[in-house]
Amino acid sequence: MATEVITSPLPGTVMAIKVAPGQKVKEGALLLTIEAMKMENEIVAPIDGTVTEVAVKPQATVQIGDNLITIDEG
Repeated sequence: MATEVITSPLPGTVMAIKVAPGQKVKEGALLLTIEAMKMENEIVAPIDGTVTEVAVKPQATVQIGDNLITIDEG
């Protein structure tokens, strides 16, 4: 069983979190949105699995590489 840590691909502000710890997600499912330069960027699940951690809160400022969400595969 692999663990996937989703990190921020760009600096911005977390606008909405669409998942919670313990929730099962499918590859491509919307996890959260980040606003950067007046554009909303959707962050989606790269694998099927279960969300084990949400490391950010709405309105948090994130930088490239910051941990956002952890998913356990399976």
